[in-house]
Amino acid sequence: MKTGARRAVMVFLFLALTWNGMIHAAQSGEPKPEKNSLEVAIAAYGPLYLPLLVAHEAGYFAKRGVSLNISQLSATASAQAVISGQVDIYQGGASTIHANVGGTDLIYIAASVDRSTLTLFGSKGITAFEALKGKSVATTSVGAFGEIAMRKTAKERGLEIGKDIKLLYHKGPPDALTTFLSGNADGLIVTPPQSEMARAKGYPLIIDFFEQGLRIVGPGTGVARAFMQKYPNTLKIFLMGYLDGVKRSIDDPAYAKRIESQYTKISDAKLLDESYREGLKVWNKDMTVNGEAVRVVLTYSSNPKARDLDPKRFVDNSLIREVNRDYASKLFPGEVK
Repeated sequence: MKTGARRAVMVFLFLALTWNGMIHAAQSGEPKPEKNSLEVAIAAYGPLYLPLLVAHEAGYFAKRGVSLNISQLSATASAQAVISGQVDIYQGGASTIHANVGGTDLIYIAASVDRSTLTLFGSKGITAFEALKGKSVATTSVGAFGEIAMRKTAKERGLEIGKDIKLLYHKGPPDALTTFLSGNADGLIVTPPQSEMARAKGYPLIIDFFEQGLRIVGPGTGVARAFMQKYPNTLKIFLMGYLDGVKRSIDDPAYAKRIESQYTKISDAKLLDESYREGLKVWNKDMTVNGEAVRVVLTYSSNPKARDLDPKRFVDNSLIREVNRDYASKLFPGEVK
């Protein structure tokens, strides 16, 4: 082969290899955010939200070019804030579904937790669900998963919420716990760490919903569908950073408990240990949203028209499936596909 022809072939091969390398880099590289900041609302500070807080404090979002502002809002207020655009992501429970039933286009794009850690306690002497008939139970917001669990259990036992058992609603778990401890409610249904506080004080445990196998999305990643369509890469970065927080929380319990103490102001080491264990058993590595966990909310919603709706209406798993394939499967090999 002549020198000129050989040089041309070499240049062609060099360009081809370079181009293939560029394509591979583009395919394997992390997404570039369309938006560099996110307003994130959560329903409570505690172990269910710990991976998010750990990821935020460890800088896992910031290293990918996205800053987070995390605020605590009640379920009702958070849904309204997402609808109005004041909040980009609501990391919370059933209010995303209720808002969608009400005519908005809020959806779940991931489920960081879908196994309930709710526990129902009675005041001294109340040890059975049926003993709550004619009495009151402190819970969190209207429509939140505490109410859903109570409605489901009441129906299964021939009782009716509102008629046989009165629910006392609160902004969050700390307020519900205060009402219960002050003697102004006969029962309490909450998640950790408030459930661990009630347990430590010796109040009778009536139902452990985790042991019962109750599946409900809470917290899940709720967004407006239009936001997901406009900022898919930013949301993928959020999900990737969150998964980094899950791994750090699992691998570094001391750091995770320090972050929980920072946000909850709990300093009791035993209480933090118990709270951490409650979170550890429910943090999802595969955050694909399970339709049955949505169906529970629809079935036991106080809104009768919710019961006939298709759970698929409330879910878009496309982003988390991409993140699972490209990132989570490497972060948790053999556990996520």
